[in-house]
Amino acid sequence: MTPTEYEYLRKFLKDHSGLDLSADKQYLIESRLLPLARKAGFAGLTELVQKLQAGSSVLIASVVEAMTTNETFFFRDKVPFDHFRDTIMPEVIKARAARRSLRIWCAAGSTGQEPYSLAMCLKEMGAALTGWRVEIIATDLSQEVLEKARAGIYSQFEVQRGLPIHMLVKYFKQTGETWQINPELRAMIQHRQLNLLHDFAQLGTFDVIFCRNVLIYFDQDTKINIFNRLARQIEGDGFLVLGAAETVVGLTDTFRPIPERRGLYKPNDPRAAAAKPVVAAGAPARMAVLAGR
Repeated sequence: MTPTEYEYLRKFLKDHSGLDLSADKQYLIESRLLPLARKAGFAGLTELVQKLQAGSSVLIASVVEAMTTNETFFFRDKVPFDHFRDTIMPEVIKARAARRSLRIWCAAGSTGQEPYSLAMCLKEMGAALTGWRVEIIATDLSQEVLEKARAGIYSQFEVQRGLPIHMLVKYFKQTGETWQINPELRAMIQHRQLNLLHDFAQLGTFDVIFCRNVLIYFDQDTKINIFNRLARQIEGDGFLVLGAAETVVGLTDTFRPIPERRGLYKPNDPRAAAAKPVVAAGAPARMAVLAGR
């Protein structure tokens, strides 16, 4: 791959996915795109670049998916889920007692472990959420990982990463060497393809937004833009959850960190957020009504 081709691919990936690669990451592109080029029958990356420049929509999607990092596992990093159980949900249950509804967005849902972890947390709350309408939207750029998330089927290795054994037994069914999460939890989640670089106002507003371990790949201007747009999609008393290596500090004043709650933030303009509709117009919500255990 020539320097010119590498610069083209760097700009292409930034424009299409937000991925901001430094000048020394040529090896990463080669390791991920060479197999794709060979599978497509191309002589090498030079031909792949030529096809991209010609505007092949199928190839564009394939290249973006090949470069997407989908590292995830159940209850990843543990702390955000402790915050969800001990800080977020007690406040939400109290604040939403009248309307008895909850909307959660996993903005980088990947293969589903994060939204399913949240669904299990909610089910474990039992009677506290009986009769509540719960909607979990899980979005991702990659159609391939969304299909896996919808199926909810995981290998032995995947269920052993972070998933407590009692939850495995309680919420999964084993078939051969794989495990599938039960239909009730799968029904709680809507999986949708979404590029965070594009408009997401149609999703409506949320009580809780998980946007973990995705903004670290973006440049500063893109991060600021996404944070400011996330602030318009969250309730005034809602919560934003970021990854351990991510922060809004120094980037935007639309959110403020919650002291002693690493990775947890609240919006700074509750009056503006509270005035927005809960669900986007023309986008009927499919909600799960939680029953007691």
